[in-house]
Amino acid sequence: MVSRGEVFASTKTWVVYAREWLQWLRWLVFSLIIIALARPQIVWSEVQSTQEGVDMMLVVDVSPSMLSKDVFPDRLSAVKKMANELIERRKQDRIGLTIFAGGAFNQCPLTSDHRILSALISNIQVGRLPEGTAIGTGLATAINHLKDSTSLSKVIVLISDGDQNMGEIGPLEASLIARALGIKIYIIGIGKNGLAEVPAFRRRDGTYGFGSINIKIDTVGLSKVATAAGGKFYWAQSSGELQAISQDIDQLETSELKVTSVQKVTDLFFWFLNAALSLLLLEIVLRWGPLRVITV
Repeated sequence: MVSRGEVFASTKTWVVYAREWLQWLRWLVFSLIIIALARPQIVWSEVQSTQEGVDMMLVVDVSPSMLSKDVFPDRLSAVKKMANELIERRKQDRIGLTIFAGGAFNQCPLTSDHRILSALISNIQVGRLPEGTAIGTGLATAINHLKDSTSLSKVIVLISDGDQNMGEIGPLEASLIARALGIKIYIIGIGKNGLAEVPAFRRRDGTYGFGSINIKIDTVGLSKVATAAGGKFYWAQSSGELQAISQDIDQLETSELKVTSVQKVTDLFFWFLNAALSLLLLEIVLRWGPLRVITV
């Protein structure tokens, strides 16, 4: 004779089977959470657009004479302000920075990250290079960086206040090399002719003492250098003229650049996360509701 309890114990109902599947429900929840953390996406389309841009090297004179105060507040400060406004307007261009005095080096390669370039321009200081004015060396350094550019428009904008008095390569020679490589040179001469407060000596702490000296900007020589490379010479005698010149340079020729951009991206992680939370809630309700184990 079989007892009624033994019969019930040997019979499996849907509740028993459901309890066995609860642990797999928990593993499914963990899997969905892992997928959500991977942040799956759907890229709906890619769009290839054409923009206009120039590869441009700014070549800035950092010899002590750039601290002269005939341009407010001084020549170098006015140049830094103009350069930052120029790159702000030319968002589509790749722009680099070369500085020179008695020597020259590339402060920043061609870049589309204008925020970093602007910071480097703002940090330009006099006294980090040997004293002197090696315009030809500054041009040659920028040309060497631009020569491998694939852009159809390659431009150098050089800003200086002096005559060549150092360097193994002359400005005109560098200009002819630039022309052979398809690089145009635009030169901005900054400063006034006549008496000006210019650095006369350097103190032990690195600062400069000033004195009144009669100076003359070599507009003729700088103009020949710019013209030889198919460019143009400008003469800025004030901060206002410098700003007007920078706006004129904005009219430089541009070339087409192909840019591929993502048109639309859809994140899918929230679908997996919502499914995981829903299944977890279901598992909790079942475990403590109809599938709850009651011990006597």
